[in-house]
Amino acid sequence: MFAAGVATAPATAQTAAPVPQNVVQFAAAATVEVQQDLLSLTLATTREGAEAAVVQSQLTQALDAALSEARKAVLPGQLDVRTGNFGLYPRYGKDGKINGWQGSAELVLEGRDFPRITAAAAKVQTLATARVAFGLSREQRAKAEADAQAQAIERFKFKAADLAKGFGFAGYALREVSVDSSGSQPGPRLRAMAMEAKAAMVDAAVPVEAGRSTVTVTVSGSVQMR
Repeated sequence: MFAAGVATAPATAQTAAPVPQNVVQFAAAATVEVQQDLLSLTLATTREGAEAAVVQSQLTQALDAALSEARKAVLPGQLDVRTGNFGLYPRYGKDGKINGWQGSAELVLEGRDFPRITAAAAKVQTLATARVAFGLSREQRAKAEADAQAQAIERFKFKAADLAKGFGFAGYALREVSVDSSGSQPGPRLRAMAMEAKAAMVDAAVPVEAGRSTVTVTVSGSVQMR
């Protein structure tokens, strides 16, 4: 039994994969800055009262009226409308018992046609502007990612050739590679607001101005120098 165990050890060692030689791992990244072309404008209202059913009914009526008005301007891709958060919460007194109810409702206008969106929002009389945010549409993001990816790949290839040359090799062979993309929206250039204006005051379009976003693509992997 002992001799058999010793005899099998060399066979197992022979099946082990050889350790790669002259392999280097590194990454290269590229960043593209593009104009934000997507506007998300959130309209909201709050209600409170003694009865939950009454508060919910008031919120529903306000939201229904806002939806009816906003839908008149809908144009897919340019202005889309969807409901946002809708919540109803108990209000507690000093004795820890419920003494009333409060709730809020939101409507979101989103798209690439900024004037259409702000004009539609101005016509809504039952909700007020709560938040304004900017971003990138799918088309804008896809284009930015494609540009950044092309640049990152070229930088990866250049760095691979440069490393091979630096270590005294004639060239390299690609072993493995991964591509990762990420986007960011710089805070100082992203305008956002929380307005407490009453619905009766919402009769003029909110001025908006988009900033720029960055899209970064990172290519990482390993190459075999040869």
